Amino acid sequence: MRRLALPALAATLALTGCTAQPADRPLSVFAASSTRLINDDLAARTDIDVAINNGGSSALVQQLYDGAPADLLITASAATMDRAASHGDVETPEVLATNTMVMVVPKGNPAGLASLEDIDASTRLVLCDAQVPCGALSAKILDAKGLTVTPYSLESQVANVLGKIASGEADAGLVYSTDATSSDDVETIHIDGAEKFPNQILGAVVAASPRRDEAHAVLDLLDYGFDAEWRKYGFTPVK
Repeated sequence: MRRLALPALAATLALTGCTAQPADRPLSVFAASSTRLINDDLAARTDIDVAINNGGSSALVQQLYDGAPADLLITASAATMDRAASHGDVETPEVLATNTMVMVVPKGNPAGLASLEDIDASTRLVLCDAQVPCGALSAKILDAKGLTVTPYSLESQVANVLGKIASGEADAGLVYSTDATSSDDVETIHIDGAEKFPNQILGAVVAASPRRDEAHAVLDLLDYGFDAEWRKYGFTPVK
């Protein structure tokens, strides 16, 4: 299928007398929780009306598999995107950006933690569940350091981890660096070696979408024309 860049798509729609937004619904974007930071910028950069559903990558892929209507899928790991691709639910994925994991603590760091290695049995540590990308990545980092922990809670998406730390309910949590910079209520502690485990943000057009040209246009924007916005929130664009 021919992929149209955003200006080309707009011109094509104008020539055919069509509009970028049919009357029934906006372009549906299923996007990983960690990418919620870019929602407003994405909506502002495109003339296509988009409705963004943020959630855990695994849950979004399952919703897609169960038949939920979506036009574009953005996940926070290759593994979850591979699941969607193996089901035939999406077209060929594109790697859009990367980020890394950090540890966050409540403002003032009441538990006095200086590194991930300071975590012990008394630390209320919040992690993502291993079934979602942020949890799988946390497990890899902990394993690489030879650390065994008993989480205070396991969350279905990274936003929930950040929320529990920002509220002071827990002592520490592992989140993406991009999430850490989004809150004034947490402090960030660097994790040595985390850069060896970069997290990929991937996008793919949903195979069953009736609006694949528009979905490709938005994907092209994220892939080739969104560097400043990715960097604004701490992501590293790959193109």
